[in-house]
Amino acid sequence: MRRTIERTAVVLAVAIECVVIRCAGGDVVSAAGIAGNGSVPCSDAIQRLIDANPNREIFFPDGTYLLDKPICTPAHPEKSVALRLSTYAKFKAAPGWTNTEAMVRLGGIHPANNIMLAGSWYWLKGGIIDGSGVAKGVSIDGGRETLVADCSMKGVLVGLHIKRGANSGSSDSDIRNVNIVGNNAVNSIGVLVDGYDNTLANMRIYAVAKGVVVNSGGNCLRDLHPLLAMKKDRDFYANSVGFEINARHNWMDFCYSDQFATGFRFGKNGGGVLDKCFCYWYSSQPWMRHVGFSSEGQFHAKVQSPTVVFRNSGATNCLVEVGAPDGKGYIRDADCGNINDSRDASAQYRRD
Repeated sequence: MRRTIERTAVVLAVAIECVVIRCAGGDVVSAAGIAGNGSVPCSDAIQRLIDANPNREIFFPDGTYLLDKPICTPAHPEKSVALRLSTYAKFKAAPGWTNTEAMVRLGGIHPANNIMLAGSWYWLKGGIIDGSGVAKGVSIDGGRETLVADCSMKGVLVGLHIKRGANSGSSDSDIRNVNIVGNNAVNSIGVLVDGYDNTLANMRIYAVAKGVVVNSGGNCLRDLHPLLAMKKDRDFYANSVGFEINARHNWMDFCYSDQFATGFRFGKNGGGVLDKCFCYWYSSQPWMRHVGFSSEGQFHAKVQSPTVVFRNSGATNCLVEVGAPDGKGYIRDADCGNINDSRDASAQYRRD
């Protein structure tokens, strides 16, 4: 039986059915002392609500919810909760935020590694995570099968951090339709992936020094578009990277590095399969150096049908840069012109 009352109420999922609890007792959020007025810190009240409602979906209506410390959801299937924020509901870091953990830590308490029990799949959906220019946004700390979807993050130092998961490091998380705006700090990162076996799709990332950093394998990245916010700081630009891949066995499909000095950088152990990936520079100055694909050691990536658009503006353009020769990677059917860097090593790896 489904009862639908008001969309502005708090929704708790009972079994597979959504029930609005706003009848005689009022909203669960307001009853728990949670004020969405942007002036009263409510981390403790939200945490009490999470702890008191295992296996429930908690809905936050429009409003600004100040967080003065991280909130944590349980990883254990019998205690897990799902958080759903309305489109304009906002979790905002309170003034004076100094915590080094993310504002929302999914699976941050009651660790578990069990997908056999109902409740192993939980999520954060919707809303806005506002780091107030200093805080980290969302982390996946433990458990498996975690979902983050349909939300945006603003003013964050690190947008999304997928930590090593409970299953021998595997996180098995799914990320989709997430937009991230960083704080443009020299150590800002859009997405940081330390756990294995994740799927990320349809993401836009802006105002970060590094768009996506992957330190694990078994990940699938599809339609990710980090865009550099131009600054006058030449060192900031020179060290900027769209995608930094530090492990092998990753798959990337139409991933788009936009304006970063280096589009795709591979660490000494980095590699993977890249299909229809794109590097573009919308602004170019003579002092800039543009690199499509860079490898700290030997080049082992398998790159198929990339498009790399270098502007003929006096900048130095390099398609492939390697730290050591004789890698086993290749670049096949590349659409690229205006290469003018004497250090370019693409001739050894192109299979056009």
